[in-house]
Amino acid sequence: GHDLPGLRCRSPAPGATLAVSDFATVTTETDANRLIAHLDMDAFYASVELLRHPELAGQPVLIGGGRRAGPTNDLHESQEFSRLKDYAGRGVVTTATYAARAFGIHSGMGLMKAAALCPEAILLPADFEEYRRHSRLFKACIAKISPVIEDRGIDEVFIDLSAVPDAKEDNGRQVALDIKQRIRAETGLTCSIGLSPNKLLSKICSDLRKPDGLTIVTMDDIPRMIWPLPARRIKGVGPKAAAKLENLGIHTIGDLARTPRTELVETFGRSYGSWLYESAQGHDDRPVVTNRDPKSFSRETTFEHDLHPRLDRDKLGRIFTRLCEQVANDLARKGFVARTVGLKLRYDDFRTITRDQSINHFTAEAGEIRRIAGECLKRVPLNRRLRLLGVRVGAVVRLEDLASHGRFSGATRRGVSPPIRRHCRCSNRKTTWVEIRAPRPPATDTRLQRCGRATTARRLSASLGEKSNP
Repeated sequence: GHDLPGLRCRSPAPGATLAVSDFATVTTETDANRLIAHLDMDAFYASVELLRHPELAGQPVLIGGGRRAGPTNDLHESQEFSRLKDYAGRGVVTTATYAARAFGIHSGMGLMKAAALCPEAILLPADFEEYRRHSRLFKACIAKISPVIEDRGIDEVFIDLSAVPDAKEDNGRQVALDIKQRIRAETGLTCSIGLSPNKLLSKICSDLRKPDGLTIVTMDDIPRMIWPLPARRIKGVGPKAAAKLENLGIHTIGDLARTPRTELVETFGRSYGSWLYESAQGHDDRPVVTNRDPKSFSRETTFEHDLHPRLDRDKLGRIFTRLCEQVANDLARKGFVARTVGLKLRYDDFRTITRDQSINHFTAEAGEIRRIAGECLKRVPLNRRLRLLGVRVGAVVRLEDLASHGRFSGATRRGVSPPIRRHCRCSNRKTTWVEIRAPRPPATDTRLQRCGRATTARRLSASLGEKSNP
């Protein structure tokens, strides 16, 4: 709960080490003694591609659209690239070079919309293996200077520089420059760094002078450097909250800082209102978490064209199976197992439905994930064309912890049975016996049977290749 924008954690004694959960360790000090950096790689995916295609430097380049887009041959001297104007489909921009961003293109934008803004932009396919490799390289560079790193994704991290020798003498400037120089020397890539006493301010600062920027903010600098910024620059202020603030006449972070706490609490509620007030003052006592386990794994795909559950049954079935296999591979690669399997569907009218089902053992086996996801499929209507299909697993725990401790992460809930001997199925076909707390079997949904929907669900799910029980 230490990373939720609506909550604030209590500050322990300076320099204390806390166990947030069984699988996470954090270090924290008071704001006055801390030096926190947020490092964000500049247009990361696009920049990695430019390392392979330096002739594209300075041109508007987009990453996205799947692996069918991109170079039409492998000869570097005469290589031709796909142009955005030739793209047709529903793909979105994964990232774009700064030259492309000058046209108003940004991550998450539909490629067809981006084509209207810059039809001659070059479209390259995504290569996530190469991006992950460069991610490991730049994070290794940081670890040589400070090991207290919170991984926030493939292209950004928080770094606690509080214990780095002499770092506080110049508010971390020289250490940050050393990190930037190391990363550039080892990877050929640039990054932007924000330095401040806490994570919230550093996150804001790292975005102020991109690309290849370095921004330092102390608590004394907040009125001059932070308060003039739009309120939506605070991480955790989404579009709805920003619109609500606008309606209240609160446009900047300074406006927010001058708004009485009581007024914010009255409008947004006690938790979020208090958090807004404290954030505007530049207060954030969240620690740098050096080891954070995922809560779930998921894979999903948006179809180029809407698929019909019956007419496109074979194609949907293959996609469904592939997603389950990808989730199972993710679990195996990371060393996790799961106890909840879920399904996500988006219809052609953009309505989205999710269903989850928990089981009484942990699994990482593709076949079993497919079977349970198929059970979820029986509980959703399949009377419209589908735009998106996704598979998710939750209630995950490391296999090694499950085997050694006989437990799973998460709070014990009401209705959970005493410890019993269960097994964990994994893709390597090995069976591990552990003591876990398994939920009691759910009660039969008599309403489902009473209204006859069970029969309908079996018939509809069969359209995706599922075998229904008689």
